[in-house]
Amino acid sequence: MSRPDPRTPQDAFSRSSPWTILLVFLRLGLTSFGGPIAHIGYFRAEFVERRRWFDDRSFSDLVSLCQFLPGPASSQVGIAVGLVRGGWLGSLAAWVGFTMPSALVLIAFAYGMSEYGGIATSGAVHGLKVVAVAVVAQAVWGMAKGLCPDRPRAGLAILATLLTLVLPTSLGQVGAILVSGALGFAFLELRHQEPGMHRPYGVSRRAGAVALIAFFALLVGLPLAAAAAGSAVASVLAGFYRAGALVFGGGHVVLPLLQAAVVPNGLVTNADFLAGYGATQAVPGPLFTFAAFLGTVMRGPLSGWTGGLACLVTLFVPAYLLVVGSLPFWDSLRRRDGIQCVMAGVNAGVVGILLSALYDPVWTSAIHGRADFGLALAGFGLLVYARASPVAVVALSAIAGWALSAP
Repeated sequence: MSRPDPRTPQDAFSRSSPWTILLVFLRLGLTSFGGPIAHIGYFRAEFVERRRWFDDRSFSDLVSLCQFLPGPASSQVGIAVGLVRGGWLGSLAAWVGFTMPSALVLIAFAYGMSEYGGIATSGAVHGLKVVAVAVVAQAVWGMAKGLCPDRPRAGLAILATLLTLVLPTSLGQVGAILVSGALGFAFLELRHQEPGMHRPYGVSRRAGAVALIAFFALLVGLPLAAAAAGSAVASVLAGFYRAGALVFGGGHVVLPLLQAAVVPNGLVTNADFLAGYGATQAVPGPLFTFAAFLGTVMRGPLSGWTGGLACLVTLFVPAYLLVVGSLPFWDSLRRRDGIQCVMAGVNAGVVGILLSALYDPVWTSAIHGRADFGLALAGFGLLVYARASPVAVVALSAIAGWALSAP
């Protein structure tokens, strides 16, 4: 009698309790450093190799969907895993476990900056701003190689950069995304990609349709409601929701979208914004937890830990709705070549948007002399060529910033 293959996944239809899912994702949220690609590697080791909740093909199917959608890919994979294994409560448990550890650390960091004003102007915090240059440059470098592999898509990226430099507002960013998608549909020619096998996800088409309707209703309705009511709170939340809904191509793209939502109106200073972004690189979990810092340090109708949690949840809501809404339609949607061309154009466009943000506000706010440039270049080299840990690079940059500012 043959022994069962230990690599065979457990029953695809077996379930796990929300409590089990919470504990599993809490451990991942405390230890998953390195960005979304690394997070997905941690997830595969946990759910395919160790727990055998999925086989490789089924897990890759979830990853493909979440990379296709706007939003934080690793968090969306986690939400989908929780949904398949534990239903609606399982999806919420997965999000809370993976997100809250780093969010709470960033809220504490924001309180430290608020309580001790000298922190915001210290050399260590300036080092965090400088390392943000290296981190964003690394993101542009890596995304450009993967998302702009040919001349047409490189041209779309350059066009998006120019559009957002001419119109450096949220309107310019949305316009660049729309133009890139339209040009991708009209002019790009990509090889047809066959979909993988179908897997039931436990979400009906009706529930998916409701989630997609809610996604678009909030995207359009929140800004209109904020304008009609003159509500500052609704306006802030509309900006965070829009940022979460339009993040194509990687979590770093949220940087220019959030900057447009909180810096021009004076809710957060450029210095605090970049310091928080630098600190976000040093914590595990998703980059979207940067919203918790912004909401906490914000001046205005939302602030403190309640503002941090409100902005955090608002930024993730569109990602959640898109995962739930797309799962039942994914197999038929990805067969369409036109959709693939639109997404390829959009992904090229967001490389350009991020390149524009690398110049303003990241470079213009952090690089003030040769020492700053040298520190940023050293950080970039460590990240890209030495493949050093982002945590180590952030720590070294903060120490170097402190040392350079010492009398």
